Amino acid sequence: MKMLFTSARASRASGSDDNLGRGMDTALTVLAFLGIGLLVDTWLGTRPIFTIGLVVFAAVGTFVRMKLVYDATMSRLESERRESARRAA
Repeated sequence: MKMLFTSARASRASGSDDNLGRGMDTALTVLAFLGIGLLVDTWLGTRPIFTIGLVVFAAVGTFVRMKLVYDATMSRLESERRESARRAA
């Protein structure tokens, strides 16, 4: 008897589904840019211009990166699916 969700567990074990890593990466990047912005604003006395600007920059950058990674992954999976369908036919 085959257990339910066996392939899902196998894909997680192989590291192909790393959503937790992406979330931590996004949070730490935004937090780092927040800290840099606070330091620059404190140093220049321009509170909160650089803080807001750098946080927005980090957030937009990480979401653009996630979109590009998603598109590349989907393209790879679609080409694999087409290739396997071509072999089966």
